[in-house]
Amino acid sequence: MPVGTNFEVTEKHVERITDISKQMKEEFVSASGQSLIKTITTEIGISGGRRGSPQSHQGRVSMELVSPEKREIDMKTSEVVKIWREKIGMIPGSRQLAFRSEIGRSSDPIDVELRGQDFSRLKEVSNQLKQYLGDVEYVFGISDSFDQGKTEVKLKILPRGEHLGLTQVELATQVRHAFFGSQVQRIQRGKDDVRVMLRFPREKRNSIEQLMDMRILTPSGGRVPLREVAEVDVGPGFSTITRIDRNRTINVTADLDKSSADPIAIQAGISTFLDEALASYPEITYQLAGEAKEQRDSFAGLIFGSGVVLFAIFALLAIPLRSYLQPLMVMSVIPLGVTGAVLGHIIMGYDISMMSLFGLLALIGVVVNDSLVLVDYVNRQRDSGVSVEESALKGGATRFRPILLTSLTTFVGLVPLMFETSTQAQFLIPMGISLAFGILFATTITLFLIPINYLLLEDIKKLFRWIFSNDENPSHQVKSL
Repeated sequence: MPVGTNFEVTEKHVERITDISKQMKEEFVSASGQSLIKTITTEIGISGGRRGSPQSHQGRVSMELVSPEKREIDMKTSEVVKIWREKIGMIPGSRQLAFRSEIGRSSDPIDVELRGQDFSRLKEVSNQLKQYLGDVEYVFGISDSFDQGKTEVKLKILPRGEHLGLTQVELATQVRHAFFGSQVQRIQRGKDDVRVMLRFPREKRNSIEQLMDMRILTPSGGRVPLREVAEVDVGPGFSTITRIDRNRTINVTADLDKSSADPIAIQAGISTFLDEALASYPEITYQLAGEAKEQRDSFAGLIFGSGVVLFAIFALLAIPLRSYLQPLMVMSVIPLGVTGAVLGHIIMGYDISMMSLFGLLALIGVVVNDSLVLVDYVNRQRDSGVSVEESALKGGATRFRPILLTSLTTFVGLVPLMFETSTQAQFLIPMGISLAFGILFATTITLFLIPINYLLLEDIKKLFRWIFSNDENPSHQVKSL
């Protein structure tokens, strides 16, 4: 609720949400009597702010569900939240109504950071953006970070006050000391620390008129009424002011039904809308924050990490193979592993996530094992005097069993993880899919691709030798490049 809302008002809305939760607990019951909802917890006046003081305008209702592997009702947590949200509807006068059901969620799916100096202009743009998001399908829970504070008295010094030598700081300090108080002494009484404050009597601090009649001490020693040296405005203030790079900032956030919506398309639509809308507000800039920013940072780190991994693998392969081209041949199976990982996600019905990409990063170092074993065997056969063609054919047949068994055991070892239903395992399943199917697919193709690539490499070396050599017979033994 807005800052300053009475505890009783917040309690009334929280009780309504709690009643709906209890109805759902009685509604979602299996044939054996097991309820999908185990417990319901209510919090009113959540601690926060300065010194952890209770915030009467905040409330929370939490429902603990039966873990997915023990549920007798086939219903996902996201479906429960969707029904809960529809039953609750809108809360009259609320500033924000948020539903959270994702474990490990650190930010909002949609979070647009608007930056500028004028709060009124920022508020105009944020209202336009919220109106736009309200028309986007699968988007809900739209709010902004502009938190209007309690009613406050704002003082602005007049030119006459400045002529008398007063400043805004001196004016505010005198008013604060008169109405809030100035500490003049501290007395220790046992374990208690008693502060003695000097201020106007209570009957002199009850109205704006008494404030206007307050006498302000000027630097010359004179006293003038406050109304003659300052302008007094009563209105809502700011609960918090967020600044980034010295610019005032308002964040417009929203939730998203990820099972139905396309987050990338929605983010692209937001960027297009703001590019057009901000043409009338040149002093305001925006940035997609939240999960979009986390994805950008993760992708940047992933690209850097992939480059380092690929270079390290190439260097480690080039040293024992004593070649610059054969490591590339060994690493040619990496794209096949990526293809297998993508097919695995399609087969298992999972979307590619950041954990899937981390699994691909681990896959890079695993899929080269089979091709390395095969290339090393072919090299040893050639060193023993066997022809290139016969070495390649014999390598695939001879190393078929160890290569296949190594990949199958790895795949089978990851199968329990891919079919695990516990909540804790849901984070690792995409990574397991990338590794398992990537290895399986790459292994199947490796047995055919590596011998072919080996022969192609030899033909390319012969071609280059034929081009750059004066010897017209390109069939003699060529040193390894």
